[in-house]
Amino acid sequence: MVHRLTIVVFTVALGRSCLAQDGLVIRTNGRQERPSDAETVYISACSAVEREFRISRPLMPQVTLVIGANRNRAYWDAREIRLTKWDPYSFAQGVVIFAFEDLLPE
Repeated sequence: MVHRLTIVVFTVALGRSCLAQDGLVIRTNGRQERPSDAETVYISACSAVEREFRISRPLMPQVTLVIGANRNRAYWDAREIRLTKWDPYSFAQGVVIFAFEDLLPE
């Protein structure tokens, strides 16, 4: 029984990880390195919105993260979060805003 539960939990976690790869694109400019925890922050921010609004379906907004921009800014039309350097708090705020926007009816 414990073995089956472990397999189910692993499968769900793997599925969430695959969904995050579809919703999140990471680009770097210049010498900036790709942040290793960006996908974790993305998934956590999406999960927080799901819990807060009691959403039963996975919420994975399309977001492009650009590290090494001239200034920190979110672009609505391009669905981009541009940061001068990696800041997980600013990135999480941007993801929450885009996730919330996906919840609103057009």
